[in-house]
Amino acid sequence: MIVLIFVSFNAVAQKSQILIARNAVGKLQASIANKENEKKQLAIINEGLKAIESAEKDNKTKKWAETWSIKSYLMSFASLIDTDPNNANKYYDNAIDAVAKAKSLDRYDDNSGLIKASNHNILIKKQEKGNEAFFNNDFKEAFADLKDVGDNFPADTTLALNTAICALNIQAYDEALTYFKRAKENGIKNPSVFQKMAQMYVVKSETETAIKTLEEGLALNPFNRFLTNDYINLLLDTENYSKAQGLIESNLKVEKGNKLLYFLYGYLQQIGGNNATAILAYDKALSTDQNYFDALYQLSLAYINTANETLRKSDADKTEKYKGLINRAQFALQRANEINPNDRKTVQLLIDIYNKKGATNRVQELNRRLQEL
Repeated sequence: MIVLIFVSFNAVAQKSQILIARNAVGKLQASIANKENEKKQLAIINEGLKAIESAEKDNKTKKWAETWSIKSYLMSFASLIDTDPNNANKYYDNAIDAVAKAKSLDRYDDNSGLIKASNHNILIKKQEKGNEAFFNNDFKEAFADLKDVGDNFPADTTLALNTAICALNIQAYDEALTYFKRAKENGIKNPSVFQKMAQMYVVKSETETAIKTLEEGLALNPFNRFLTNDYINLLLDTENYSKAQGLIESNLKVEKGNKLLYFLYGYLQQIGGNNATAILAYDKALSTDQNYFDALYQLSLAYINTANETLRKSDADKTEKYKGLINRAQFALQRANEINPNDRKTVQLLIDIYNKKGATNRVQELNRRLQEL
């Protein structure tokens, strides 16, 4: 009889602890609604957790989903409002364990509201931790946290973008592409997203998809310099010259001082055999930047090509014209060589020109340098 009374009293005591914890949840929600300060809210939480701690030790109530649901809710909210980082992290870790326990015991979804609220709080804290890791360049940790949060909020383009950036930094390229695509599909307009995606498609040898991605980016960001440059280069790489030329011409109307556009226009004219127009385009590029190595090198080739064409003509003064053009090619190459003395192609072309001019000393000097490169 005495044993039965003891057991009955203990059961009542543990149920009363659950009632105290329930009451703490209600008081906390009222406190939140009334926008009371964090100190008061933590006091309410600790009151509830003290009751839950007692309920956890009881053989009966420790098997209740409600016990763990209340614990996870109180712990998860405390992790958001406690200003001591160590305390907040302990609350966060305990909340994760508690909500997992609650889910495993809640067979009939009786505590789904508290579990959902706990999960929401945990995700908010996880995003805070992920953002902190992101700004500390701990991209592996940031990726794990932000990926989890982002998968729960797939329409959040900022989350998708930051997750993709983390994936890039840890060289998880397929994951990066997945989250860049998610950001794009949810309406992001940031040109760098389209640029990064296109670059990854190129690496995967999915050139057509890369071109389409850049076109989508340019539709949202007309005349964006970085997208335009990547698009033109990709068109050139795929030998889509007519499309590239039309794009360059339309962009030059907007960006008249863009040296790269003039250079690319010159290059297109050059491969089409129109060296005279190519020379004009390279000169335009060099008027913007006189140390533009690529323009100087290609300009020298255009002069050499024009010089060789001159020799095939029947003009009486073709020899003089040839010499004049070769001198211009030499001057462009010398400038290019000053800017980048380690470029082997430039040195080799200079050697060819000095050989034709019979400048033996210069040839020997450049050959020695070529061996050192």
